[in-house]
Amino acid sequence: MTTGRHRGTARDAGDGAGEGFRERFERGLGFPLDGFQHRALDAIDGGESVLVSAPTGSGKTVIADYAAARALELGGKAFYTTPIKALSNQKFAELSKRYGEERVGLLTGDVSYQARAPIVVMTTEVLRNMLFARSSMLDGLEVVVLDEVHYLQDPYRGSVWEEVLVLTPPQVRFVSLSATVSNARDFGAWLTSVRGTTRVVVETHRPVTLHNHYAVAERGRDHITVLPLLRDGRPNSDGVALDDRRRRNPRHRYRAPRRGEVVEYLASAGMLPAITFIFSRAACDDATRQCLQDGIRLTTGEEREQIRRLTEAAVERLSDDDLRTLGYGPWSAALEAGIAPHHAGLVPAFRQAVEQCFSAGLLKVVFATETLALGINMPARSVVVERFAKFRGSDTSALTSGEYQQLTGRAGRRGIDTVGHAVVLWSAATSFSLVARTAIAPPPDLVSSFHPTYNLAVNLVRRWSREEAHGLLAASYGQWQAPPGSVSLAALLDRRLAILEARGFIEGWHLTESGHALASIYHESDLLVTDALRQGLFDGLDPAALAGVVSAFTFEARRTGEDERPPRQQHVVDRLARLSALAGDLRADERRVGLRRTRRPDAGLARAVMGWAGGSNLDSVLREADVAPGDFVRNIRQLIDLMRQLAQVAPDPPTREAAQLAVALLRRGVVGADDPASVGSAPDPPVPS
Repeated sequence: MTTGRHRGTARDAGDGAGEGFRERFERGLGFPLDGFQHRALDAIDGGESVLVSAPTGSGKTVIADYAAARALELGGKAFYTTPIKALSNQKFAELSKRYGEERVGLLTGDVSYQARAPIVVMTTEVLRNMLFARSSMLDGLEVVVLDEVHYLQDPYRGSVWEEVLVLTPPQVRFVSLSATVSNARDFGAWLTSVRGTTRVVVETHRPVTLHNHYAVAERGRDHITVLPLLRDGRPNSDGVALDDRRRRNPRHRYRAPRRGEVVEYLASAGMLPAITFIFSRAACDDATRQCLQDGIRLTTGEEREQIRRLTEAAVERLSDDDLRTLGYGPWSAALEAGIAPHHAGLVPAFRQAVEQCFSAGLLKVVFATETLALGINMPARSVVVERFAKFRGSDTSALTSGEYQQLTGRAGRRGIDTVGHAVVLWSAATSFSLVARTAIAPPPDLVSSFHPTYNLAVNLVRRWSREEAHGLLAASYGQWQAPPGSVSLAALLDRRLAILEARGFIEGWHLTESGHALASIYHESDLLVTDALRQGLFDGLDPAALAGVVSAFTFEARRTGEDERPPRQQHVVDRLARLSALAGDLRADERRVGLRRTRRPDAGLARAVMGWAGGSNLDSVLREADVAPGDFVRNIRQLIDLMRQLAQVAPDPPTREAAQLAVALLRRGVVGADDPASVGSAPDPPVPS
């Protein structure tokens, strides 16, 4: 057995890229590199993998771009992976502009475009799926960029990053880009253990100095006070005095500054453009409306004309009816005033227009949820944090130091601003002292969230012996970090295998026919999907009904207790009831052996999905679904991804055909409007062979 440990290749330090190539690359940048960037490029030239831990906006992507360009120079291929589709689309556009559209491909769950190009941008899951399929696309692969590699601590998807690092062929080098973490050296030591020599490059210095502020207002007064959060690296005593006065007199006179007040202050202080983070989509929309109602206008006539051109280009593939449904008129009017919301409830075309206008310096204020903090290239002069607490599913708690650093990392535009500003607004629920302590706290450790899935289990059975499979799990970062005496990952794998054997997916250390199907289903409910497929729950359904039933795997209501409107067709209701019972049996078994339980199916979108597949317009479907337009698009795209997988593995030919037809019916209008593959030939299979 081998993990991805680097053995060295003929193209290492003495290869053909040479001095001349690097000099040309650096000259083409138009700006000098920093020391940490030079150290990282030295490692790449020396044939090493590299881990870069540095603040947001410090220039980590230059290192990734060099690695990709160098792979092209050597006649090899480069994969650039990101955690979310929005980042993949953004990087695809950047690289296409730099190297030419014919040299860059894009692979996400629902899109496959120029998959054989020498540079391919993809979500991390796509690379993991290629590795399990032993895709020929891996031939000639020189380097993999793992952007936002700290995402491996995500409790739901983080395992994928470790699987990729352990399973990628040994000759491939990695460039891993991370936000600032405290244990980068430890993570780098683990990378060396599985990938071979890995240079750890840590940069703690921000390229633009950050000034932290705290804003408070008083009742009955239209004036806000902005204090430095820190003095000489310690909590400002003037702010601590606010806490003391509030403790002595709970009926304090302080209040949170109003949104219009904050915008006007930032404008007068020369602190625009700004991103205000609000952990609520509705509040982002409300804030935009409030500013417009207050008469705030932040753009010139020339800027408004440029914004109009950009927004019209962004939505040119949407119909007039869809634009009316999406509220294009009020939304575009807000943008022309220099103000915009940005959150996952907006359709991708709207979000991308906001990103383009802001990056071009045309928008002055964006009210955004924290999704904007994940890698999207939208630097600002200032960042405002409206509330220093966020809801975490069951309760509300203060931001962590890592979250604060991620949000405020957007403040300060390199090459434009000499300083960046972070402004936290007063809140009755959060003390000044807590905010100040969080701002100066060290960054958090990177912590593994690795856990073996059913899909991983059957792929291990398919490709390796039991001993080798246990060895691969032992090589994970999760096991590296596991405290002595904790349950081993191999033991968790064995529990998964016991459930698979009891259900007939494996016999001993061999896959059954159903086990082979499960090996090609990449989804959080992988076993439940495949069990439903095996038991014929998808057979005999027309494309729209099939899409409705399968949507129960991809949809999850944002709030518990939401009204569910079942499909009108009784046979679809019956299939969903059987699916729910099947899930109940599986969850009971998982609970009995101490495994994380598979998520319950949620049929809340089934009726709307069937309407969309049946040709209903966007307005009627959104009213039926009672979800935000962006949520609808995201759910349909996830459904398309799963339907494409079913079209590959379903044993019943009519079911395969129905799944293929469903994909064609679902990918229309607003769902595919921003995809490069949405015009032209049919997309490639989910995992190119």
